[in-house]
Amino acid sequence: QVQLAESGGGSVQAGGSLRLSCAASGSTYRPYCWFRQAPGKEREGVATASIRIGSTYYADSVKGRFTISRDNAKNTLYLQMNNLKPEDTAMYYCAADCAFSLRGSTIATMTARHWGQGTQVTVSS
Repeated sequence: QVQLAESGGGSVQAGGSLRLSCAASGSTYRPYCWFRQAPGKEREGVATASIRIGSTYYADSVKGRFTISRDNAKNTLYLQMNNLKPEDTAMYYCAADCAFSLRGSTIATMTARHWGQGTQVTVSS
């Protein structure tokens, strides 16, 4: 079992940056990922980092602006978000035991077995 706790959300203006963190406890050697869900929209897989260093994938909507990373020594997952846009406004969730499919080099679908409580990101124009 793994427990996940996100932090780092907040309100920023368009063009700004935020870094989300996700502290994992319990059985932590797992593939992790980030999802987001905006009001009235389906949950979207945003980024995933496999256990092997360097294996990262992104949704087309965030590619080039968001960076996922993990510090296995600290059992922490990060999501660096740059050049934020109002359409990035959503609740962001850290998840573990992620499985995904790709369309080319971007995430097409993604699921997960374990979830954090979420952290809100609001981007104003």
